[in-house]
Amino acid sequence: MDRRDFIKTSLVAGGAALAAEPVNAEPRANLDAEEFVGILVDTTRCIGCRACEVACGETWDLLVPDLLNDEALQRPRKTSDQQYMVVNQYETEKGPVFVKHQCMHCHQPACGSACPTEAMKKHENGPVTWDGGKCIGCRFCMVSCPFNIPKFEYNDWNPRLMKCTMCFERIEEGKKPACVSACPTDALMFGTQIKNLEIARHRIYSHPDDYVHHIYGEHEVGGTGYIYLSAVPFEQIGFRTDLGRTPYPEYTREFLYAVPAVLFGVPAFLMALNGLTQAGNGEKDEFDSGYDGGDQ
Repeated sequence: MDRRDFIKTSLVAGGAALAAEPVNAEPRANLDAEEFVGILVDTTRCIGCRACEVACGETWDLLVPDLLNDEALQRPRKTSDQQYMVVNQYETEKGPVFVKHQCMHCHQPACGSACPTEAMKKHENGPVTWDGGKCIGCRFCMVSCPFNIPKFEYNDWNPRLMKCTMCFERIEEGKKPACVSACPTDALMFGTQIKNLEIARHRIYSHPDDYVHHIYGEHEVGGTGYIYLSAVPFEQIGFRTDLGRTPYPEYTREFLYAVPAVLFGVPAFLMALNGLTQAGNGEKDEFDSGYDGGDQ
């Protein structure tokens, strides 16, 4: 079976599985649980079928990619206001590697700390979501995110901040995130952070030659809900490795306590976060892109 036939077969099977209600649904996620939930991404198992992209688009009424014709794997892509997640292909020392990119759902998210109205919220069970009823459109979350994830709907009369929510609503209903349910190779695993880390460590120690001995997201920026395994160094597959372990809100906390926030707090906070976000990134700041009403 060639790649195109596999994609066709996977999409049909994956779509049917996603649409069907589970016979024995998972227990309802406890929104007051002390333990974060998250997703383990094993890039050694990803085959680049992009069934997760299709499932995400269909579930949240976003762009559903034309997998057979869009040639998206030929170039690196970022998330957008039409796609919560993307799969990219990277050429590495061990050949091509496929990687899913989306909001990392930081344990102490910079976007949530930067938001003056708590529109960007970290839930007690892990996901980071956006509340349009509280948002004032300041886009401070975009400036602060070290992963360059939140995207603004510039061309909409009632714009939203668009980002992956880890399918928070599905988790409330006791379901897995759509991307996890659609994955045909178990490259994605949904569960508690502790369980995901246990599985990741077991795979590394059981197959030490198959993985680099680093779980991306275990410590980066204080830890993230998405964690990754890889057979090659993470800088080869599109990840920033200059972020450090300190949660971004920690960099400005003492200063904000020391001075009146109304005079200095917000500007200093945003400047600090933006400097950290852009350090070593080599990318133009989207918030300060000179937007004049057209496309991004």
